[in-house]
Amino acid sequence: MPHDSKLTTIGFDADDTLWQNEQFFRMTEKRFAAMLADHGEAEHISARLLEAERRNLAVYGFGIKGFTLSMIETAIEVTQGRVPASVISEILDAGREMLSHPIEALPHARETVERLAGAFRLVLITKGDLFDQERKLAGSGLGDLFDAVEIVSDKSAATYARLFSRHGDGPAKSMMVGNSLKSDVVPAIEAGGWGVHVPHELTWVLEHVEAPVAEPRFHQISDLGQLPGLVESIANPG
Repeated sequence: MPHDSKLTTIGFDADDTLWQNEQFFRMTEKRFAAMLADHGEAEHISARLLEAERRNLAVYGFGIKGFTLSMIETAIEVTQGRVPASVISEILDAGREMLSHPIEALPHARETVERLAGAFRLVLITKGDLFDQERKLAGSGLGDLFDAVEIVSDKSAATYARLFSRHGDGPAKSMMVGNSLKSDVVPAIEAGGWGVHVPHELTWVLEHVEAPVAEPRFHQISDLGQLPGLVESIANPG
């Protein structure tokens, strides 16, 4: 890659960008609501769970372990402290099952990463629990294609500025690709890089923000199969 290229480094989100993730949270949430059916409608239970997740993000961070603790907290709240130990045990079992689900790659993930590897520095940038993210990366078989892997507590403009300076030529010559406008796209653009949105049919409500359509470095593609063409147009304009 020429030193003066406009684009030298590409960051990829992991969950719901390279492989399925949110669907397992949705399935477990339905199972959780069923456990507490005697204490409220599913919509009410889910709303209380979301409130707990929102409160607990700053304490537990992102990931399955924090989600499991929020389910336990919600169960205690909606039962007014009378939740049976058997239900707590069932919640813990559900969390463990989430931590062992097989990795299901999203369409075009492998061929796109393989095609871009070598021509660009590829960095996996994901937030969540360290052990779980390492497990999923190992199970995906994509680990060897990345030049670096960063598992972070949150994603901000400062995060991208730091990581793209550490692993690349700074954010101005870097691109972040992901399904979350809030975590992957907007802060990468704020840092001075490109932000590419790959929408997923399921996106956690706490990740919703408006698309920065007026930003010249914002792009949206329907799937990862369109990424190599977009990258080529940016790296070699004209």
